[in-house]
Amino acid sequence: MNFEHLKKKYDLKTIEEEKQSLEQQMMSPGDQSGENIKKLAIELNRKNKIYEAISKLHNLIDAHEQTKEILDNEKDEELLEVAKAEKEKLESEIQSLEEEIKGEIYSELLDDPDDEKSIILEIRAGAGGDEASLFAGDLFRMYSQYASSMGWNIEIINSAANEGGGSKEIIARIAGKSAYKKLKHESGVHRVQRIPTTESSGRIHTSTVSVAVLPEAKDIDIQINPEDLRIDVMRSSGAGGQSVNKIDSAVRITHIPTEIVVSCQETKYQQQNKEQAMAILRSKLYEREKALENEKRDSLRLSQIGSAMRAEKIRTYNYPQNRVTDHRIKESWHNLDEILNGNLEEMLDTINQKIINMQIEELEKNESNTDSRNS
Repeated sequence: MNFEHLKKKYDLKTIEEEKQSLEQQMMSPGDQSGENIKKLAIELNRKNKIYEAISKLHNLIDAHEQTKEILDNEKDEELLEVAKAEKEKLESEIQSLEEEIKGEIYSELLDDPDDEKSIILEIRAGAGGDEASLFAGDLFRMYSQYASSMGWNIEIINSAANEGGGSKEIIARIAGKSAYKKLKHESGVHRVQRIPTTESSGRIHTSTVSVAVLPEAKDIDIQINPEDLRIDVMRSSGAGGQSVNKIDSAVRITHIPTEIVVSCQETKYQQQNKEQAMAILRSKLYEREKALENEKRDSLRLSQIGSAMRAEKIRTYNYPQNRVTDHRIKESWHNLDEILNGNLEEMLDTINQKIINMQIEELEKNESNTDSRNS
């Protein structure tokens, strides 16, 4: 295996020049605002990390070449065994370090400013009738238990139960550091394959549930003109449509320019329901603006927002085989019960990292195509 091409790809002189340029700018604070100085410091820190990693990569590649020479020329069997083991160790270290360098180089493009935000979680039953509604409830419990394990707060904003005991819709706020970063790739269609308790013949049913994860938007993120809103109040209703409240506490808000409609009936207080509904509306409008911005930039990121990912089946929960499969990364886990009990950390970390790798591959492919056209 030859790694010499990596020394050209990750040129040490180029990154050193970029680092020195930033250092010079930092030494002229009079020409910079406080905010710019802060940005320069962050970027310089990133360049230093990249420089150190690339320098280490070059040293590892040199050591690898020396080891190859030993293998080509050495006759002593014992020394050959040592050199062979060292070569394999160096190859593993080089490959790992290259992944680390890629992550640092593309971090600016891949970093999402919403990663640290809390989220609005929307779960809706799809195809499958009562079984889909039951699974919607199962998914909400899964995310709730995971949120609790992370120390996040969960607050139901709106829910609609059905007579079969499941949930047609659940909208909740999950408040906690990095909630969006952890859960943003959960948006999409989740499919369940299992035998319903009402199925006497033992036939497996397939049902679907849609999940949407929105970064929570604040007033500073999105401005809403009160004149663009139509606010309706009504009595709260429960499963089957029966009235559960004798006063008009439920709130429905329509954003007239976009025709987005949100509602909340979870509390008996109209003002609280209105505030909750406005939180959902802000997040939906923020997501819409973000999607439009992504389109303008023609971003190559495999972002869930502004893509068709929500309309696609992203995961299957197969009860008979105790298997959970994520179709985006083509990987399965055989601990379905643990996952549905909220033990999501391993699965989420794997999915998030592999999606980042896919994004990096797309960016590299795009850069390679651009270089080919320009040459």
